[in-house]
Amino acid sequence: MHGPVAANTLASEPMRFACGCEAWSRRPKGGDIVTTIEKSILIDAPLKEVFSYLDEPTHLPEIWPSMVEVKEVASLPKGGHRYHWVYKMAGVRFEGESETVAFDPDRHFTSKATGQIPATFNYTFTPIDGKTKIEVKTEYEIPAKLLGKVSEPFVRKLNEREADAFLANLKDRLEK
Repeated sequence: MHGPVAANTLASEPMRFACGCEAWSRRPKGGDIVTTIEKSILIDAPLKEVFSYLDEPTHLPEIWPSMVEVKEVASLPKGGHRYHWVYKMAGVRFEGESETVAFDPDRHFTSKATGQIPATFNYTFTPIDGKTKIEVKTEYEIPAKLLGKVSEPFVRKLNEREADAFLANLKDRLEK
């Protein structure tokens, strides 16, 4: 599932969860801890509906438990959006900007976050018998200022549950 770890990183074994999913972390030299979470879910709703709902950043605070605010949303000519976000992780408030960096309508988009929690979110959408399978791969840095307050395993587990809740909320919101 994961390629070899570069020589300048320290790797930990992936955390395996009851759902069969993994979270993988590595610590680049002198940097924050980089973690990858991969999830998928099948939603009983048409692909176009699921894609357009998730492509609209103003919906994120409704379905993403720790997303406090999304504002200053601007549509991009190539598709997708740029916006400012406020997020709370383990009780600590973070802010940043996100921008769609790859956009293939009704198939895939990639959003890159900059600011206090650098991250990349890859969303892939597949139609299956009138339903939609969403695969999400998230790679993010756990900020050092957060690790001074709580342990890395705690943050990884917290974010794993957050990803589960995000997808479950999306499913609940779109299934009729």
